[in-house]
Amino acid sequence: MNRTAGGNRTRPPGRRDRRRPAATVATAAVARARRQSTPRYWFADRLLAVLSGQRPVHWMLGHTVGEAYDQLARLAPGAPLRPAERVTPVVRACDEFHPVPGVIEAFARISAGDRLTAMAFRLELCPDQRWRCTAIELGTPRASRPS
Repeated sequence: MNRTAGGNRTRPPGRRDRRRPAATVATAAVARARRQSTPRYWFADRLLAVLSGQRPVHWMLGHTVGEAYDQLARLAPGAPLRPAERVTPVVRACDEFHPVPGVIEAFARISAGDRLTAMAFRLELCPDQRWRCTAIELGTPRASRPS
């Protein structure tokens, strides 16, 4: 720890530039809160990492059960969401439906450059109070429409 002769801590100066638009800060905070409040974004990001070839399949071993892990193991070697143009794929949106308590059926829109793909997965709350993925499905990629 760095200390001066008077015993005070020294550290680099903080950012003092407050010219950033407030909407950008608020939007980032809302997005961060939304991702932390529900498991669907966490799972969508992790599934995307495996299906794009950024992470190995066994990275999801404790987070998937039964047929979902087998399906992930079949899909991952082909890396169906691997970027074609050196553009990292990202989860653009992720919504959910609750058919019964303790079950989330989520669907995500994945984009990489001009390619748009759909991914759906089912999460179930297990007896140990952890969410686990029990099913995964991918849509076919298509070119996104210009906005």
